[in-house]
Amino acid sequence: MNKVLLVIGDGAEVVDTLVPYYRLSEDFEVVRAAPEKALYHLVQHEHEADWDITVESPGYKIESDIAFRDIVPDEYIGIVLPGGRAPEFLRYDKHLLRIVKDCFAKKKPVASICHGIEILAVADCIRGVEVTTIPRCRFDAEVAGAIYLEQPLVVSGNLFCCRYKRECAPWMKAFVAALHDYQEFRK
Repeated sequence: MNKVLLVIGDGAEVVDTLVPYYRLSEDFEVVRAAPEKALYHLVQHEHEADWDITVESPGYKIESDIAFRDIVPDEYIGIVLPGGRAPEFLRYDKHLLRIVKDCFAKKKPVASICHGIEILAVADCIRGVEVTTIPRCRFDAEVAGAIYLEQPLVVSGNLFCCRYKRECAPWMKAFVAALHDYQEFRK
């Protein structure tokens, strides 16, 4: 059992999605999961000096391997929730919420970056849990009962959160170590 779910959807951020995909592929089988088995459009976010908000432009396309409804959670040792705008829409998928809740119930490693916290908030998995996310998603975390910390990486039990794509390296390092520990524990 060495499969890890990578959640994708239209509007997922390129770096938030591809860094985990390639890093996790070194040690695990990464299964790209989405609302349907289809091709999805990633986006890239840039911070422009003369803009108050993030500028979004088209990025790469990525194909999913499996639809959320077809996932058997026991076949996976962890899950990654990307940033970008995709979580704003994915958080309403009842099949994804079922999977996320199952991961928390079984203490499987869960990685969330940026807007990924929106999925965790709707799944009601972060009540009383320390988390981090980008500042503009702080409300989403706190309204769901989480304890927001403004720092690059927060590890709370089986949850691994980071804020920005520039913080992916320590986030993935901690998450990969936890996945290996989980595998050893399951033997």
